[in-house]
Amino acid sequence: MTAAKKVVVLDYGFGNIRSAERALDRVGAEVEITRDYDRAMNADGLLVPGVGAFAACMRGLRDVRGDWIVGRRLSGGRPVMGICVGMQILFGRGIEHGVETEGLDEWPGTVGPLKADVVPHMGWNTVEAPADSRLFAGLDADARYYFVHSYAVHDWELETGNRNMTAPKVTWATHGEPFVAAVENGPLWATQFHPEKSGDAGAQLLTNWIETL
Repeated sequence: MTAAKKVVVLDYGFGNIRSAERALDRVGAEVEITRDYDRAMNADGLLVPGVGAFAACMRGLRDVRGDWIVGRRLSGGRPVMGICVGMQILFGRGIEHGVETEGLDEWPGTVGPLKADVVPHMGWNTVEAPADSRLFAGLDADARYYFVHSYAVHDWELETGNRNMTAPKVTWATHGEPFVAAVENGPLWATQFHPEKSGDAGAQLLTNWIETL
């Protein structure tokens, strides 16, 4: 019998950590909520949740050395997954109410306000995933996922002209305008929506991630 994969949900003060814990437990992971550096570094997978303001999440992350944890894990090819603002802070910067905050800069790009008739974007929506996506494997094109956000990444800026570099798989959604809904980039995966609140579709998506650990 294969041992359950160990996943740490990083507790830095922001995010639906209990919902994430339950969702991961549902798909068979061994889950721990902690901010302990060594335990986060040594887990099979690290989940970085996020709810609220970009700047506040970055402050909380740095307070628990989460920026080091994410960077060190990725430099060693260790899987990390970000959710909602936990995805947004992986980009170069966020701009909220005219204030610019530096992100983790794992990907170039700017998180900015959604331009739509109704903001926040709250509720269920479909996405447009690449045909060869591992994150969305086994999921129908009309599957719906739960979003709650007022900010998003509108342009994918990472250049992948190097033949030795595998191009990231970028998934899009639309609410008023297109925005990045998910990214698969080597050991770093992320979703703007909440898989832990997306029912069976979200459970399948988390299962897909767990199977890569």
